[in-house]
Amino acid sequence: MEEHITQEGKFKYFEKGEGTPIVILHGLMGGLSNFDGVMTYFPEKGYKVVVPELPLYDLPLLKTNIKNITKYIKEFIDFKSYGEVILVGNSLGGHIGLLTTKLYPDIVKALVITGSSGLYESAMGESYPKRGDYEYIKKKAQDVFYDPEVATQEIIDDVYSVVNDRSKLIRTLSIAKSAIRHNMSKDLPTMHTPTCIIWGRQDQVTPPQVAKDFDNLLPDSELFWIDKCGHAAMMEHPDEFNDILYAWLEKRKF
Repeated sequence: MEEHITQEGKFKYFEKGEGTPIVILHGLMGGLSNFDGVMTYFPEKGYKVVVPELPLYDLPLLKTNIKNITKYIKEFIDFKSYGEVILVGNSLGGHIGLLTTKLYPDIVKALVITGSSGLYESAMGESYPKRGDYEYIKKKAQDVFYDPEVATQEIIDDVYSVVNDRSKLIRTLSIAKSAIRHNMSKDLPTMHTPTCIIWGRQDQVTPPQVAKDFDNLLPDSELFWIDKCGHAAMMEHPDEFNDILYAWLEKRKF
């Protein structure tokens, strides 16, 4: 994965394929590789898949919040001259996708959210690991998934290293708090961008009711469920996730 990362100016990103850009927004504790399945599948279906590295740890502390990360995404899309894009976001990435769609609707052709924050922040705040021993972090990482085995050693080690890096931890908590402040329940009914909601039925971080609330509040949304699946559907059931998303894009002629 690392060898495919491109750096241009302040932007670091992965890009593969040609066609309508699918811009993927990773979560607070998730890296670019969380979307390996999407990155492999969609270039072969005639899409350009782009995964920008979000500046979670690079902004000055006072600017480390969800609104500035959203602004960064807008700058990136403009910098690359993509025009209209399809945004796909998981967890915090879904929230950034929603806020981008609200603030810059002209650049978002369609939105896809899975396990997204934006409505249900009280429990999400508790899910950001505090500093602690390795076993505590391991349990927290495993709880994200229906099948704890999906939380590989590499995933657990990545979370552990963030939580035990003071600078990264402060920024992680700053972003988490800004997400809580940016509840979008009042905004969603005014957002008419076509939205595909793909959710794990056993998501403990953003429970199924959250997906139903998104579906009820968004004017043009469709909700799809994946069973035996937790908070990161594109990691736990990549094939099913891709099939659902591709069928929806085909149906909506994106």
